[in-house]
Amino acid sequence: MTRQSAIIATLTGVALTTVICTALILRPDASTAAEQAAAPAGRMVMVAAPTVQRTVDWDEYSGRFAAIDDVEIRARVSGYLTEVAFTDGEIVDAGDLLFRIDPRPFEAALAAANATLAHTEAAFRYAKAESERGQQLVNQHALSNEEGERRLRELQQAEADRAAARARVAQAELDLEFTEVRAPVSGRVSDNFVSVGNLIVGGANGGTLLTTLVSLDPIYFEFTASEADYLKYRRLEQLGTRQSGRDTHHPVHVKLMDEDSFGHSGHLSFVDNRLDHSTGTMRGRATLDNPDGIFAPGMFGRLQLLGSGEYDAVLIPDTAVQTDQAQKFVWVATTDDTAARRVVKLGPELNGLRIVREGLDKNDRVIVSGTQFVRDGTPVIPQPLEPQQKLTVR
Repeated sequence: MTRQSAIIATLTGVALTTVICTALILRPDASTAAEQAAAPAGRMVMVAAPTVQRTVDWDEYSGRFAAIDDVEIRARVSGYLTEVAFTDGEIVDAGDLLFRIDPRPFEAALAAANATLAHTEAAFRYAKAESERGQQLVNQHALSNEEGERRLRELQQAEADRAAARARVAQAELDLEFTEVRAPVSGRVSDNFVSVGNLIVGGANGGTLLTTLVSLDPIYFEFTASEADYLKYRRLEQLGTRQSGRDTHHPVHVKLMDEDSFGHSGHLSFVDNRLDHSTGTMRGRATLDNPDGIFAPGMFGRLQLLGSGEYDAVLIPDTAVQTDQAQKFVWVATTDDTAARRVVKLGPELNGLRIVREGLDKNDRVIVSGTQFVRDGTPVIPQPLEPQQKLTVR
């Protein structure tokens, strides 16, 4: 091969290499094009229209149970304690014997009072007879008026003495009765604070505290509501959508600290007449039946109180609600099948679904599954939930 031929061959090879490289650069890879052709137009997501249900709001409050009757059992008379007639912590009925104080001094006092009464009864009968006889003699002018008046005064004195003796007998009977300390109401008694053999001090003031007794059925649930809640209820009352708690017994539902649902029902029975100026809250009280004694005074619980009139609530699954640093929002599929972010204002939970106050329409398609793959404006392929998956309120 001549030198000229070698140069021509080299230039031809370089030209071919350049053409091939240029073609490879300008033409996409065949496999990449195939993948792009096969790729879907957007992410597949599950959507559902919100459920609309006629409902009411229930406001929640924390509180504690309190006994309707909380009684301090004290002695009314003084004496030595001779008997404790109950077991610590047991249930007692109204009228059951709790304590006995030595009755013998009071039995003696009653006997003495009865004897005094008998004496005054005899004196009264004698004075009455003398007064009647004296009046007859005065009428016959056989006795002076002064003597007749004296006999009348003696009769009146005897009558007063008899009344005083009767009062002393009644007091002695009461004192003897008070040696038996009985339960004033039915409920659960605490332990005995004084043991047998101790001297008990009785009386209306400073009487010895023997034990305490609390009633159990029915029972109160006490709570406090904020000033904002109070104003909300007043506005609803003015609009006529909710009656005042002072005028009607609104239903309430209570759950205990180990329960998931508000399964105990009662009614609102009291609303205070003022707000506490130090806390800005108003006291409320509900009454619940407690036949099995599960509620105890001082126990903590949560209460639901009727908080509105009836309205049409928009409901979605709680799982569809997303949170950023400042807002709650949901994803919806728009009419052009792209994802859109909707800021929502939420209400309480209702049977597994969340009430949406603002931000959604009943015709919106809420993305309930696949939200982790979407962003604002992302193309989506909405798939409606199957009939068995439809949002329902239990």
